[in-house]
Amino acid sequence: MDRRARGGLLTAVGLAALLAVGGCSGLRGGQASEDSAASAPDKAAPAGVPLAEAGAAGAKAGTGGGSPDLRVDQRSIVYTGDIRVRVDDVDGAARSAVTAATSAGGFVGGDERNSTGRTARAELELRVPAERFTPVVEELAKLGQQEHRSIRTEDKTEETVDLDARITTQRARVESGRKLLARASSLDDLVRLESEVARREADLASLEAKKRRLADLTALSTITLTLVGADAETSSEKEEAGTGFLVGLRGGWNAFVASLGVLLTVLGALLPFAVALGVPVALLVAVLRQRRRRPAPVLSESPPVPVARSAP
Repeated sequence: MDRRARGGLLTAVGLAALLAVGGCSGLRGGQASEDSAASAPDKAAPAGVPLAEAGAAGAKAGTGGGSPDLRVDQRSIVYTGDIRVRVDDVDGAARSAVTAATSAGGFVGGDERNSTGRTARAELELRVPAERFTPVVEELAKLGQQEHRSIRTEDKTEETVDLDARITTQRARVESGRKLLARASSLDDLVRLESEVARREADLASLEAKKRRLADLTALSTITLTLVGADAETSSEKEEAGTGFLVGLRGGWNAFVASLGVLLTVLGALLPFAVALGVPVALLVAVLRQRRRRPAPVLSESPPVPVARSAP
């Protein structure tokens, strides 16, 4: 056999060997992929868990790694409530309201009371934890006859996230400024960098103060409780009763009496000055008038001079 025939035979054998090796690897790879696909449901879906729920859980786990949690319990919400309750004993109901707020972990932010008896009125500002806001409101409504309730919410989540990002950025700026300040080589650079670092620290302190204020508003909700006695008039009742001829006549008379009282008050305030200044002025005027009334002195007339007669 010549060299050309030997070369062709060797080439054919090599190609056959390459094809055999490739086919074996492909079969192994396909079998491995089928084995992994067959075992994937067993690994993803535990015993007793439906495949649909397992797929949803896997999708949530795969996509929720870096996304923010937007659940209601993770949001920053400010709760504010106004409630008015008519009670028989205002002081007793006020003590019960304070007890309800302190028992929930809150405190009294303001307490204003006036009058006594059945016309008494009290206004309390209660600060309670946000998670106890609704139970406390319901407990306050049971103190008597509820006449008004207003609940307001304000979502501060975006503002909170923005403040956190700005605080992180500002802290990095402060740290970089301090590093530059430590490497200052001249007096001018030292003064300029100290001023810049002080400005950045002031901005950071302002942002942190806003964050603390916002955290206080979201952590503690505000409830304004108004307690009125059995015979006390509310603002709405006063507005409804503020029409008619008799109401206008009564208002005009009250305005007249009030104006007369103001006038008498002004006159009473001016009376001491009038006495202190009027008496000397009156005496001076009397003296001047007395001088004017005195007759002028009469001068004596000289006797008439006889006329000389001429000679005839």
